[in-house]
Amino acid sequence: MKTAPTSARTHPLIRAFKDGRGPALWAMGIVVGLLAGYATLGLRLGIAATERFFFGTTEENLASVAATLPWYALFFVPVMTGILIAVLLWLGQRTGLAPGARAGGVADLLEARAIRGGRIELKSGLYSSLLAILSLGGGASAGREGPAVHLGGTLASWLSGGVGLGPRGSRTLLACGAAAAVSASFNAPVAGALFAFEVVLGHYALRTIAPVAVASVIGALIVRIHLGPDPVFGVLETFSASLWDYPAAALLGIAAAGLAILFDRGTLNSVQTVESHAQRWKIPLWSLPVPGGILIGALALIAPEILGVGYEATSNALATHYVFGELVLLIVLKTIATQITLAFRFAGGVFSPSMYLGAMLGSAFGLMMMVILGDQTAGAGFFAVIGMGAVAGAVLGAPLSTTLIVFELTSSYEAAVAVLVAVSLATALTQSALGGSLFQKQLQSRGYDISGGSSRLVLQTIRVRDVMMPLGDWAGAQIDDGVCVYEDDTLGRTLGVFDAEDLDGAAVRSRQGDQAIVGWITKADAHAAYAKALADISEEEHQ
Repeated sequence: MKTAPTSARTHPLIRAFKDGRGPALWAMGIVVGLLAGYATLGLRLGIAATERFFFGTTEENLASVAATLPWYALFFVPVMTGILIAVLLWLGQRTGLAPGARAGGVADLLEARAIRGGRIELKSGLYSSLLAILSLGGGASAGREGPAVHLGGTLASWLSGGVGLGPRGSRTLLACGAAAAVSASFNAPVAGALFAFEVVLGHYALRTIAPVAVASVIGALIVRIHLGPDPVFGVLETFSASLWDYPAAALLGIAAAGLAILFDRGTLNSVQTVESHAQRWKIPLWSLPVPGGILIGALALIAPEILGVGYEATSNALATHYVFGELVLLIVLKTIATQITLAFRFAGGVFSPSMYLGAMLGSAFGLMMMVILGDQTAGAGFFAVIGMGAVAGAVLGAPLSTTLIVFELTSSYEAAVAVLVAVSLATALTQSALGGSLFQKQLQSRGYDISGGSSRLVLQTIRVRDVMMPLGDWAGAQIDDGVCVYEDDTLGRTLGVFDAEDLDGAAVRSRQGDQAIVGWITKADAHAAYAKALADISEEEHQ
């Protein structure tokens, strides 16, 4: 009597869990929420402890305290931080903890979701968090939310691997980790969940809502229990908008798009330029934080407000504490400082800098509106909030979640509506100009274009080796040694060869040694693999 295969004997509930479809996945969302929430709390406390060591204060008062420090302290703290990060990158490159001599970020999370079945290596993820704590605590001008999202996704990936989840379930838990991290960063559970759907998953499948939502709520609860219920920028004033403020918000959205485009292009180009020059001059990539720290220290002498995550300066802009000239100067210097930070291999994200720049832009715009409209406008603070959401949403490619962050920070329906108007325009214009969000362009530089949707991604990720008929299965067959493809070629290139050469099949060669023929692939099999992959993705994204 034949025994049923192990997969067939597996209990249906276990199979559903491994496929990411069972209620047990909701329980896993709770666990991920706890892990990512406490990890984000630890990241925040670690950055604060490093700031106390270097500057004698934490992020909430960093700009004002830094302004009272002697010039040599402002200059040499980022320099010492650069030396420390360079040493850690060298160690990380030698041990495999920091491959490519860089820390991980949100783009790595998107790569894990799209390419690697939701998997991130635990050791490198934890090492990236250490780099972020020391970089941001030592004055590097970047955000803490990106490292928090990467850390939350790393822990989710570790958990999903430990319990044997399949790719679908792993991707769901990856989104749970991101949601809990954003929620714990801003004390904004609704925005955290929406960020996971909008940026990480890229869809709103019904089966993912419960685990992602519960993880996001738990992340916020953890921060509220330990740090209190106040939003990250404190309690903002209540705004009373007039009818003039909504068309003005649309104008601000256009200005926000311009700033977001400059920021995104500058960030992408600076990273590529510094890396190419380092390679040309034979400078090790791990050593780049040293000159980067010198440049950041020099900028800090001009404006200490550019140091660190920048929450105090952002809060000051929201409270309209800066005059117009100061706002313009801080926009320019913070943009340069953030691009230096990322290009010279410090660890950090772009969420906080984009909010910083948006708040400064909005406050400056609001001051101009007050001159033009007088008492008929809600004031500079109102537009600072709108600008913060518009620039951040355009940079991140997340208009809905940034709108909800603003709503959860202000509890203002008028502000949320105005942000929705501004961020919609800003995001549409930015994506039209750049062809995708900053994260998508970062991933595109690694050879993966996820801006075109699932159909393009499948053509980039399926390899000939996944589809071909191995040579051993064609024993004695005569294989035409004409036009061939290679086993590591993508499905897209292979179909292009078939169309260009008008072929129904081709020999598959290895790239090793004498490039022996190792198999055969037909046009029909390639199309069948493409159709099956699209069907699987469609099922995952709509159920």
